[in-house]
This record gives sequence, C-alpha cells and structure tokens, in this order.
Amino acid sequence: MSRPILVVDLEATCWRDKHTAPAEKEIIEIGCALVASDGTVLDDFSTFVKPLLHPILSEFCTELTTITQSNVDSAPGYPEACQLVDEWLGQRVRGLVWGSWGNYDRNQLLEEKTRHCAAPTFLGVPHINLKRLWARSKGIPPRGMTRALAYAGIQPEGTHHRGIDDVRNIAKLLPGISRQLINHAVATWTPYPEPGERT
Repeated sequence: MSRPILVVDLEATCWRDKHTAPAEKEIIEIGCALVASDGTVLDDFSTFVKPLLHPILSEFCTELTTITQSNVDSAPGYPEACQLVDEWLGQRVRGLVWGSWGNYDRNQLLEEKTRHCAAPTFLGVPHINLKRLWARSKGIPPRGMTRALAYAGIQPEGTHHRGIDDVRNIAKLLPGISRQLINHAVATWTPYPEPGERT
C-alpha cells in the first residue's frame, strides 16, 4: 500500500487591489489532510492563525475566504498554530511526504519560518507540487484547483479559499496523479536552506 500524502492548503491576508508577495502576507488558516493514494481522506485538521503585521482583515479577504475578524482574533499566533499542527500529526510525520496545489503554500511557510523562527515539523520532509504533477500526468498545462476538478468531472465541496475545504477537494484529484511522477519528485527533493540563505 502506498504511503499517504499530507495535503496542505493555506489562506493568508490579502487585499483587492494589491498584489502582495509572500513576505507581505500572513497565514490566517492552515488546512491539512492525510490522504490515501485513492483519494480517501484518512484524517484532517484546520486552525485559524492570528496575524501580527496586519491584524485587521480586509473586507476583500473576508469575502474571498469567509474567514472573519472574530475567527482570527480568537486564534493562536503562528508559533502556537504550528504546535497544534504538530500535535495533530504526531509521529505520522516520519517518512511522510507533503504536497500542495502549486508552490505558494511552501513559499509562504518558508517566509513565516523566517519571520517567526517557527515552522510545522512537516516542512522538513519532502514537498511535492501536486498542481504540476497532476498536469504532467494528464499531459495538459497546469491549472487552478477548481478548473482541475472541472476537467476531472469532480464536483467541488465546501467553500473555495477555505483551507480545510480546499485540502478535501485536492484529495479528490490525487488518484489522477502518476505514482511514478510522485516517487521521482520525492527522490529528487532537496532540503530547504535555512532562513537568510535563500536566493
């Protein structure tokens, strides 16, 4: 039996007319799901996160994600949220692979590690770009999650741009990804440089 993949989706602070780099954004939700190769969600977890640089969410951010000001006001800070993820995942992190729909989530976690000197333990295990691998498996250009679901004839569930719902929907796309491509991506993964060493 193939080992499960930890699917991760983040939501972050955002503004309607402002293109912001990961260094300017802050995570406000961490959504995780342990997913079997057949797309079955074995376990999932989500926590809101209280932002520090921009503690007041924009109206656009709440419209996009449905995450409210009260959700983040009562949420743990980022280091504490990482601890909650680690407690949920526990020893299952050993030998694990984690993936996200694109590299944004990975890059945002690396920025948060630089900012807070904290990260969930899974950041130290191999990461795979599920968006790229799915597209290569289908022989088509990469596309967003909702368009990928439509291509696969899968009806999305929940609320788009909510981390916990997005990981459950990404899970449905895992059976369409070549296991050979996943294994190759894992085999060629290299650990991330420590904060300050990235170019």
